[in-house]
Amino acid sequence: MNRGAGILLSITSLPSKYGIGCFSKSAYDFVDWLKEAGQTYWQILPLGPTSYGDSPYQSFSTYAGNPYFIDLEALVEEGVLTREECEEADMGEEEGTIDYKKMYEGRYPLLRKAYERSNISQNADYIRFMEENGWWLSDYALFMAVKSRFDGAPWTEWAQDIRLRWGYAMDYYRKELYFDIEFQQYLQFTFYKQWRALKDYANRQGVRIIGDIPIYVAMDSADAWAHPELFQLDQDNVPLAVAGCPPDGFSAVGQLWGNPLYRWE
Repeated sequence: MNRGAGILLSITSLPSKYGIGCFSKSAYDFVDWLKEAGQTYWQILPLGPTSYGDSPYQSFSTYAGNPYFIDLEALVEEGVLTREECEEADMGEEEGTIDYKKMYEGRYPLLRKAYERSNISQNADYIRFMEENGWWLSDYALFMAVKSRFDGAPWTEWAQDIRLRWGYAMDYYRKELYFDIEFQQYLQFTFYKQWRALKDYANRQGVRIIGDIPIYVAMDSADAWAHPELFQLDQDNVPLAVAGCPPDGFSAVGQLWGNPLYRWE
């Protein structure tokens, strides 16, 4: 076995003038620093889109990436945003902290503008990305679009027809929310394009990126909504049991995480 050392740094903690660390020049500078310092590993935290509480261990999807990590400067270079638009958006003023409320209110409108200017449906790379990832991305994009339509409510509180994925409801929302769905697909295409570029750069510098993933899937996720048969849910998709841990050094009464347990068989 080869010996190696590395540094743990969440993407969110990278320097950024837009409220949160992302796949920007700061990320590439950090890779260069790791190489110069003789480090082999960059350990990160989960990259999924975060739900309420903004924990990387409670994600809306097992497969999707967090749109907050999209580098806005790259979108400026692409010509789908202007630097003035980015600088005018309020994404928090304190350099050492992340204001997730302002991030939500300030970044998504910018990303929506970028999508509307992108002509993404004509992009050959996007079309190929959809062909390769549609097996999970179609459900995720619809999930996020419907969630927005229901004002962010968890899917367990949606109208029964779409909550239980009845055929006519699925067809209705796919048509009704077509552009909202495509917007979510655009975000994932852009995320993965930028993430792959950063990862490839790190690997060329001799730096390997390692990380952590949630042990359990979040209840309020595209995965639980699209595949309830994989989890211990009753006929109404209410969890029969949820994840947690017994009392330990961190909590005298234990912890109740709320994630549905798997049907292991």
